[in-house]
Formats: sequence, structure tokens, C-alpha cells
Amino acid sequence: MAAEELERVRPEFAQRASTALIKQLVDDLLSDKVLNDGEGESILEENPTRADKARCLIDTVRKKGNEASKKMIAHIHKRDSSLHTELGL
Repeated sequence: MAAEELERVRPEFAQRASTALIKQLVDDLLSDKVLNDGEGESILEENPTRADKARCLIDTVRKKGNEASKKMIAHIHKRDSSLHTELGL
């Protein structure tokens, strides 16, 4: 399941995802209605470090289930195909 895949790659995603990628993924997931405005703002503003933002993004999407997780994985592929491959997604 996609949610389990996100859980598996969480540590490495937190280490490797850039701030720009995190912001792009939040925007993509807002457009898909996976995240609401409050969640998007919370991820970007309430987490002090880049790694904390990445962990919070994965945790928030993972809790929303398999379909939401599939969308995030697809957006990672579209935005940073090298990271997608390196994470083994």
C-alpha cells in the first residue's frame, strides 16, 4: 500500500527533500484537495526545520489513506524523479 511506502521512506525523505520540493508538494496536494489550507499552512509554518516540514507532510498525507498517499508519490515522481527513484517508490 502507498501509505506503507511513505512510512518506509519517511526518514530518507526527511533527509533529502528540499524546501522547494516540500512547498511544491504542498501546493500540488492542496490543488488535489488532499490537504486543506490549514494543513498546508501548518506544515510550512509550524515546523522550524526543513526535515520537520518533510516529516509532517508525510505523516499528514499518510494518515489520509492510500489514495492520498498514491497522489503524493505521483507528485514526488513528477517534481523530482531522481529522488523518487532513490527512495525506491
